[in-house]
Amino acid sequence: MRFQFLAVALSSTVITIGAMPPVTAQIPFSVQLPTNRSSESDNRVVPRWVYLDGRRLFQIAGRKENISERLQPIERNLTEISQDYFQDRNAKLEIKVNDSGSSPTISINGLYLMTVTSDDANLRQASPSDAANLIAQSLADELKEARQERQPQYLIRQGAIAGATGLGMIALSWGVYNWQRRSKRYPLQPPPPSSAEARPITTQLTQQQHQHFQEVKRRLSQLAQATIWGGGTCFILGLFPYTRFLQVVIISAARIPLTLGVVVLGTYVAVRLSYALIDRFTTAFINSSTLLTPETSERLQLRVSTISGVSKGIVTIVWAGVGILLFLATLSIELAPVLAGAGLIGVALSLASQNLIKDAINGFLIIVEDQYALGDVIAVGDVGGLVENLNLRMTQLRDAEGRLITIPNSEIKIVANLSSRWSRADLTIPVAYHTDIDHAMKLIETVALDMDQDPKWQNPILETPQVLGIENFGERGLIIRVWIKTQPLKQWDVAREYRRRLKIAFDQAGISIPVPQQAIWVNDFQLHKSALDGNSSQS
Repeated sequence: MRFQFLAVALSSTVITIGAMPPVTAQIPFSVQLPTNRSSESDNRVVPRWVYLDGRRLFQIAGRKENISERLQPIERNLTEISQDYFQDRNAKLEIKVNDSGSSPTISINGLYLMTVTSDDANLRQASPSDAANLIAQSLADELKEARQERQPQYLIRQGAIAGATGLGMIALSWGVYNWQRRSKRYPLQPPPPSSAEARPITTQLTQQQHQHFQEVKRRLSQLAQATIWGGGTCFILGLFPYTRFLQVVIISAARIPLTLGVVVLGTYVAVRLSYALIDRFTTAFINSSTLLTPETSERLQLRVSTISGVSKGIVTIVWAGVGILLFLATLSIELAPVLAGAGLIGVALSLASQNLIKDAINGFLIIVEDQYALGDVIAVGDVGGLVENLNLRMTQLRDAEGRLITIPNSEIKIVANLSSRWSRADLTIPVAYHTDIDHAMKLIETVALDMDQDPKWQNPILETPQVLGIENFGERGLIIRVWIKTQPLKQWDVAREYRRRLKIAFDQAGISIPVPQQAIWVNDFQLHKSALDGNSSQS
């Protein structure tokens, strides 16, 4: 079902092109365009075709600077002579070659057509006289066939073919439209994930994968519609001698835009398919229980957005480069000089953009070594926050105040990852010096164990909390340290809840949390002096 759209697009293209009659096979699908080489001069000999009713008859040659001036009179004379021949059904076709002069000339029914030059002879690798005879023979065959095409029987037959082609175009277009509408109404649903696959990240990747496939189907259906109507119209125009020249004009004028459109659409489709394959491979890799341990799998789920995003960016650049090269190749531009020039430009840019290269290299190492990924909380120097964006050039953090901090990857020397694989709530709990320390430590441990047994907190808390003991004698009292190992980014939630429960337990047990205290010592001399000063003031 996923690849039915390929069959529709290919079938429409094959039907449109494969049914083309012999007369349209002579249309110049690859018109030679002048290149911009520095070695090219206006004195170079170039060939050009002479047309009648959009049909190529024969070639002439001449200097590039005056080939058009020679071509136009020949086509004008041929059109005037052929019209007289076509209108008179009893007229006979008489083509003569006159070799009496320095260069042979060709005349049709006594009217001058052209002079055969040495360049024309060299083009056919023959003598001027033999080249003139070859041109005359080609003219005789083509003019007779062109006259036959103007007969009523031929026009009626071609009209029937045009009508059948129009009906086929309508049927194919309706079939593509109906298929696309059914695809929108009943989209392909991803298979329901098993219990091992029921992860939010895999569900998101599967949805993205199907969105990419739907986009590819939509673009290819549009291409199929354009192929059906555009190819069918050109085919119908080529059936009749009166409209065949329009076919040549349309194809010649639309060659470059059509080539560019096909390359752009093909590149876009290739990029979308690559995105879908990346999502599919990433999903399969995450769900592979044989290759990954549970801890590694959980970590990979955090990294998958980073890996997928960077991979898609690289694939986009690669396909864009391939599309540009294909477009240049279709224009008959040699790729070797282009690639050499691009290499020189790349060297110049690399010298001028060393910081960007350092950013890219350091960003690549950050991703490969899994220093941090999207969704991690990191600290870089004096700043820190949640990693919102990560690519080969920069890292963007969102701090606690909501500020977006952008750091070039080359500036990241030392980074602290606060959420890699697991985290820890590091709690320091002060109690007063006069408190029964054994009772207080037992109460602290009980609160931690009760929280660990709570179903709501069993998943965030990975291991049994540890009461390490008295950490220090502080100004506020005795400092007791507690460690609680948690899931990544869950240490702050666990710490807040534990402090709330511990405060309630302390209040119930009558244990107070001390406040900062300061003791002042006064000697006897100061007390005696203060008493004397008080007595003198009373008297």
